[in-house]
Amino acid sequence: MYRVLVTRKLPGPWIDHLKKEAEVEIWEERDPPPRSWILSRVKDKDGLLVTLTEKVDREVIDAGKNLKVISTYSVGFDHIDVKYAISKGIRVTNTPDVLTDATADLIFGLLLAVARRIVEGDRLIRSGQWNLPWYPEFMLGKEVSHSTLGILGMGRIGRAVLNRAKGFNMRVLYHSRRPHDVDAEFVDLDTLLAESDFLVVTVDLNPETYHMLDYSRLTKMKSTAYLINASRGPVVKEDDLVKVLSESKIAGAALDVFEREPIGSDNPLIKFPNVVLTPHLGSATRETRERMAEVAVKNLINCLKGESPLYEVRL
Repeated sequence: MYRVLVTRKLPGPWIDHLKKEAEVEIWEERDPPPRSWILSRVKDKDGLLVTLTEKVDREVIDAGKNLKVISTYSVGFDHIDVKYAISKGIRVTNTPDVLTDATADLIFGLLLAVARRIVEGDRLIRSGQWNLPWYPEFMLGKEVSHSTLGILGMGRIGRAVLNRAKGFNMRVLYHSRRPHDVDAEFVDLDTLLAESDFLVVTVDLNPETYHMLDYSRLTKMKSTAYLINASRGPVVKEDDLVKVLSESKIAGAALDVFEREPIGSDNPLIKFPNVVLTPHLGSATRETRERMAEVAVKNLINCLKGESPLYEVRL
């Protein structure tokens, strides 16, 4: 049988399915496995199934002398040295498509929550501070319908966000490496920043997008605009975002991802009432996470059998 290392337990029946095809060694704890555990156990494995929390660099790849495939339980693959893996004859697979709708739903939830101050209102009631009746200027937020949505990146998730924006009659601008055949206006990055009421980040993390949104770019946004990021934390330079918020250069932010996760109680973003924070929930529906497990396992098995995976990372 094939020998496979799995670094996290996955929802649904798919690990049991994998065990019918391979001898499986799995990390059973909720916390990520120690690097030493991966290095010591990958040596004789034919396949490696990982999540975003595990860094698969040259050291890990070299340790896996028999590796034929690295299957990641994620769309992103910035935690894997893909170029080096491919150079060693190792196939790399991921799980796009299946989490597109769940992530787009969360993005719009974050957008609505920060625009209409939903989390602030909930906090006000729970803390017992709602002590005044309704009055005309009470907790005014930003109207979403008919506003301008800017999408940074127009991949699968960007398109799904665009589809949802149509229901709110939003004007949609976007910026990406090239124009796409979508019902939205392609603009340069400066125009996107200057004209968006809501700026949604959906780009991959790579050397070009790392700290793409720094102080100089964030301050090109409207003072009434909101930033929503559910892609990768390091696309936004977090210290600069804190500075922009402190100076009231933008109206607020909604973040599902951060430069370092999990964030600590001392993270300055926590102090801002106009910032909505969620703990990396983009794909966190049971249906989506089980479909991701199905794709990750099928990718792995197909590659071990010399067949085409459902999705393969190509550079």
